[in-house]
Amino acid sequence: MEIIYGPWPWYVSGFLIAVTMLLLLLLGKKFGMSSNLRTMCAIGGGNKFSQFFKYNWRNDLWNLIVILGAIIGGFLASHYLSLENDMPQISTHTLEALNNLGIASQNHYLPVELFSFEALNAKTIAILIVGGFLVGFGARYAGGCTSGHAISGLSNLQLPSLIAVIGFFIGGLIMVHLIYPLIF
Repeated sequence: MEIIYGPWPWYVSGFLIAVTMLLLLLLGKKFGMSSNLRTMCAIGGGNKFSQFFKYNWRNDLWNLIVILGAIIGGFLASHYLSLENDMPQISTHTLEALNNLGIASQNHYLPVELFSFEALNAKTIAILIVGGFLVGFGARYAGGCTSGHAISGLSNLQLPSLIAVIGFFIGGLIMVHLIYPLIF
């Protein structure tokens, strides 16, 4: 059980991702989480409102199992496979930065100052709505999400995925260093 409780080495996780991508490539499938939204909208009747949803969604049902597995796996890992108070070590610089932001509960994966109903106010709701719209629009505009481009697209040596991943990194840096300080 010790191997399940602790983090896996990069070479084990990387190897498993590579094997999964090889199998998907051989089966002619593409991987990505945002494509599931298109599948769910097509199942729900989105084809009555948009040409984009008029396709054979039954070919992509297998990818919905990935979402189900992520939900079930996350639940099992958080409730049954994690030790109490078993947080990874955080650098002192990060702890100081969190303190400066008013986040004192640093022994939790989800600090209560950010992830609680008490932290939910009009500003937070507005940020969540705008952020959700931007992420959804960006994933559609880029032709896929970070997992689809960074894992599936790059493993298939697709130049558009490389460009998208570079854009994701640039956007993340701009957000963290320029926009985030203005919002908070």
